[in-house]
Amino acid sequence: MAPSIREKYGEMFKQLAEYSHAAAKIDETNVYQKANENTRKYMDILVAENMAEGSRLEGKENFKNFFEQVKAGKHGLILMEHYANTDLPALCYLLEHDLGEDGKDFSKRIVAIAGMKLNEENPFVRAFAESFTRVVIYPTRSLTKAEANAQSEEEKKEEEKKARTINLAAMRAMDKCKRDGEVILVFPSGTRYRPGHPETKRGLKEIDSYLRMFDIMILVTINGSCLSIDMNNPDDMLADQIEPAVQIFAASPVIDCKQYRKDYLATLPEDCPDPKQAVMDSIMAKFDEQHAEIERLK
Repeated sequence: MAPSIREKYGEMFKQLAEYSHAAAKIDETNVYQKANENTRKYMDILVAENMAEGSRLEGKENFKNFFEQVKAGKHGLILMEHYANTDLPALCYLLEHDLGEDGKDFSKRIVAIAGMKLNEENPFVRAFAESFTRVVIYPTRSLTKAEANAQSEEEKKEEEKKARTINLAAMRAMDKCKRDGEVILVFPSGTRYRPGHPETKRGLKEIDSYLRMFDIMILVTINGSCLSIDMNNPDDMLADQIEPAVQIFAASPVIDCKQYRKDYLATLPEDCPDPKQAVMDSIMAKFDEQHAEIERLK
C-alpha cells in the first residue's frame, strides 16, 4: 500500500505551516486569497517528485487558444475534473513546464474556487491550499450539513445568513478577477470523485450560473493522479495515499459559454423539470467522453 501524504511529507507540511498566513476562519472580508509564494515552492517539489515520466498536457493548442483569447479581453472559465488535492498544483506545474513563458503567465492568472474546508479544517491542509490563488465560498453541501447539525431554528438561520454573506462577497471577488484578466477555475462536481460513489462526479446545477457569467471555457480532464483517497478515512485529506503516477491534463477546444448554454437549452422539452441540472449533466457527459478518449491514447 502506498504511504499517506502525512507519512511521506509530514516534515514538509511542518515547514509549510511555518510559512502559512492564510485565515483560519472565512468571512466576507477574506474570501479572496492570493497565492503564498513561500508555500508554493514546497508544493512544486511535491508535484515534481510524483510526476511520472509521460505526464503531460494534451490539447496544448486548446490551452494556448484559450489563453490568447483571455489576453485579448475575453472572460475565461476552466471547468476541471476533480480527483485529488494535487489537481490544481499539477495543472499549474505542467502549464509552467510545457508552455514556456505563456504557461507561467497562464498559471499565475488562475484563481480557483475553493470551499471553506480547505482553510478551516486543518492547518497543514490550509498551508497546502494557500500555495494557489483562491476565491473561497461556502459550498451548498457544507450548508446542508451545517443546517442538519443545527441545534435550533435560530442557529440554522444564522448559518444561512453566514453562507449568503460569504458567497455574495465571493461573487464580487470573482467579478473583479474576471475584469482583471484572471482565469476562474471551478471543479463542477464540487468535491473529489470517490470510486463507487457516482454522485460525487455529478455536476452541481449551481455551476450553470458560471456559464452565464463568462465568455469562453475549456473542459480539462485528468487521467492519472499521484493521490488517491483513503476510503477508510475519506474526510482526512492527509490520509490520502501518494505515489508517482503518469498524469495527463487534456483541454477541450474553446467553448463559447453562453452559446453552448443557449443551444443546449433549446434541445430540452418545455416541461424539463430542471434545465440547469440538464445543462450540467450534458457538460459532465462531455468530460466522460474526453476522459475516455485520453485513456485510449495512454
